[in-house]
Amino acid sequence: MPAFYRRHEARLALAQQRGQKRRATALHAKTKNCRKHFLHEHSTRIVREHARVIVGDVNAASLAQTRMAKSVLDAGWSMFRTMLQYKCRRAGAAFEIVSEKWSSQACSDCGAIGGPRGLEGLRIRHWSCSDCGSLHDRDVNAARNLLAFAGAERRPLVEEIPSL
Repeated sequence: MPAFYRRHEARLALAQQRGQKRRATALHAKTKNCRKHFLHEHSTRIVREHARVIVGDVNAASLAQTRMAKSVLDAGWSMFRTMLQYKCRRAGAAFEIVSEKWSSQACSDCGAIGGPRGLEGLRIRHWSCSDCGSLHDRDVNAARNLLAFAGAERRPLVEEIPSL
């Protein structure tokens, strides 16, 4: 995803330092419009190509209060999720928000939790399961787990007992 804010950041800082409010406002608007255009194009493409869209429940608001705030806000995660949701509804595609808990650490083959953990673990992109030995790409494994979690949430955990 292009870094829209970072593309205009230097010019924006210069305009703000010089007290050029109109120029700064124009750069903010340009950044916003570029981001919105990109998100509209990609959300439309995703909805056209897929009948079911599954999204993780990333809390962008809490991530925006960390060191990654500028990148999180520049990506427009919440706006993208909202666009996907209403475009899926309009196109008749299924849209689901699924918990991402353990999605990148759990093995998509056997379900064992043994993947890389913590901040240092984010650098590890490929890992092997200690239980079954299967090799995983972190992102592909997480996507498989989200798909499995979406299927599991649809099925009832306990079957209904017919009343007598």
